[in-house]
Formats: sequence, structure tokens, C-alpha cells
Amino acid sequence: MSTESFRRLRAYSLSAEAADELHRQVAAWPAFERWTIGMQLVRAADSVGANIAEATGRWHPADKRRLLIIARGSLYEVEHWVLRAGARGLSCRPPAGLGELGRTLNGLIKRPTP
Repeated sequence: MSTESFRRLRAYSLSAEAADELHRQVAAWPAFERWTIGMQLVRAADSVGANIAEATGRWHPADKRRLLIIARGSLYEVEHWVLRAGARGLSCRPPAGLGELGRTLNGLIKRPTP
């Protein structure tokens, strides 16, 4: 398996796009919000793609599945922080592909691996 194999996954591409979009939004926030809620949001968003990438490098199916489940947990964390940002009056729009990303991740988790 090539080290670039994760880049071909739809879930990875959606997660990278979402993380970059959220980073752009957070960068425009005031300093306090960037360093409190913004840092948490960006770290959670980056974690989704990082765990998808790491999962593709694992040999055992149980390891792959565990990392994909962690990625899904990070996606839920992203949703939490987006909701908190909105409740606190910060300009934060959820990226358009989050729903598809969740469905795609669920498909990867349920997919039998050789």
C-alpha cells in the first residue's frame, strides 16, 4: 500500500477540506476566542483527517477500525465546537461536507477489510 493511499479516500478529502475551511474561519476571530474555543475546534477538525490517514497505514483490521472510530469521535467533537461557537456569537459556519463525511466514515468503519 502506498503512503499516498489515504489521499484517494473521499473521507480524507472531505475532512481536509472541512479542516481548512474551519481554520480560515477561526483565524478571523478575536485572539481570546482563537486561543480558547478556536484552538479546540481546529485541533478536532485536523484530528479527523489525521486518524483516517493513520488508519490506512495500519496492518490489522481492528487497528484500522479503531482509528476510524476515533476519527468519527473527532467529527462529533467538531460539531460540538461549531455549536458552542455559534452560541457564543462567533461567526462559524459548518462546512458543507460534514454530513457526507460522517456517512463516508461510517461506511469505512462498517466495510470489511481483508
